[in-house]
Amino acid sequence: MRIVLAAVALLGLAAAAAGQEVAPFVVSGDGIAAPLGGLAGSAERGGRIVRNRETANCLICHTIPDPAEAFMGEVGPPLAGVGARLTPGQIRLRLIDPTLANPDAVMPAYHRVAGLAHVDARWRGRPVLSAQDIEDVVAYLSALKE
Repeated sequence: MRIVLAAVALLGLAAAAAGQEVAPFVVSGDGIAAPLGGLAGSAERGGRIVRNRETANCLICHTIPDPAEAFMGEVGPPLAGVGARLTPGQIRLRLIDPTLANPDAVMPAYHRVAGLAHVDARWRGRPVLSAQDIEDVVAYLSALKE
């Protein structure tokens, strides 16, 4: 398992070196403790990213505790209370590449470019979410305690 995790971190470094905008990270246990690039996240920006149906499109699979949002999905777990269930590091890992936590995950990897198939031309060679976007979404989801 440690070899796999080290390889994943090296893939992130290689992608960053190739200019693909993937930030390096270190997986420890079931999370990524350190914020990508040492960046601080904004829960306000993260909420906008989660609600954006053109990029992350989180609401196609998840519900959030916002009665103003219509047409939310039920494929993934509800995000209400996720900040009480998971640490920021666990959330970060699941956003970067959920298959690192669950090899059978259907959720897409939002900060990975290596080893992907059937990628829309807009996203080829670059992650869907930047390191800053990931940290913003981590801040938003971590704040969802109830």
